[in-house]
Amino acid sequence: MKFSLIICTYMRPMSLLSLLNSVKGQNLYPDEILIIDGSVNKETEAIFRENNFRNLAYFLVSDENRGLTKQRNLGISKVNQDSDFICFIDDDTILESDYFAEIAETFQNDAEITGVGGVAVNENKWKEKQPEIFYDKRKYYSFEGFVYKEGLRNVVRNYLELTSDLGPGKMPLFSHGRTCGFPLTGKIYEADLLIGMSMAFRKNVYNQIKFSKFFEGYGLYEDADFSLRALQFGKNVINTKVKLDHFHAPSGRPNQYKYGKMVVRNGWYVWRVKNPNPTLKDRLKWNSITILLILIRLTNILTEKQKKSAFTESLGRMAGLGSLLFNKPKIQ
Repeated sequence: MKFSLIICTYMRPMSLLSLLNSVKGQNLYPDEILIIDGSVNKETEAIFRENNFRNLAYFLVSDENRGLTKQRNLGISKVNQDSDFICFIDDDTILESDYFAEIAETFQNDAEITGVGGVAVNENKWKEKQPEIFYDKRKYYSFEGFVYKEGLRNVVRNYLELTSDLGPGKMPLFSHGRTCGFPLTGKIYEADLLIGMSMAFRKNVYNQIKFSKFFEGYGLYEDADFSLRALQFGKNVINTKVKLDHFHAPSGRPNQYKYGKMVVRNGWYVWRVKNPNPTLKDRLKWNSITILLILIRLTNILTEKQKKSAFTESLGRMAGLGSLLFNKPKIQ
């Protein structure tokens, strides 16, 4: 199978170089690599004068094409038409050597699969279950012989019975699904949502849908929106053999107030993509959980070192929720 790799980047030259060095060591190398650079300086471009990567094309975008959503769509428009699938990877990741080989095999083995996602090994917090230990279901989530220690927000939701009864990667009708990912079992699991740091779809999906213009700008949750709409063409899966490390480089991110506002407004948008006509129960649950998460974030002012960030993000979340009363996003 022929495949393309698109990397959208912004002001992270050293992170990008580390990622590309991990691509160079792959057992299965991309037929083309497209770098879509939204940087406002030449530092990222400079690394390609000093380093050679096979099958790579570099594009420095103009102001009107800057932003993750626009850059993703621009990259799709430049992909070789012979590609069977297209991979997106965040610029602050490093891949294990069989990353692309595992994706290709997943597509080859099941024609119904149209989207494949991977697992960030360095963020994976699952532990094997120990038979002698009691795991409180309100504090631990169990799955296939593994346990995941819930964070405060999920512990509180468990006590209030506001959690989803669906597995990881599945979005319930009130949204706010489980974000724990999957343990490293080596298995493949069906999911609604793939994460933008590591996702690949067959080329025919990109021929029919693009990343929504609603998310132009920073693009929070644009991956969730695309994943949900891609389900009309087949099924999405997480292959726990598709492994990488994700480092969350701090550069290129919005301020906490804007981020908090997007968490709520973009989250509402993705919820309505999944469930355009929610019942009263779904509405009450979505709003209850959103308010609960705002209150928990406010408590971080007392418990975290970054008190200003917790405060400004909380204000952004409150502003986002208030704005939905008068100015709900229009589903595109």
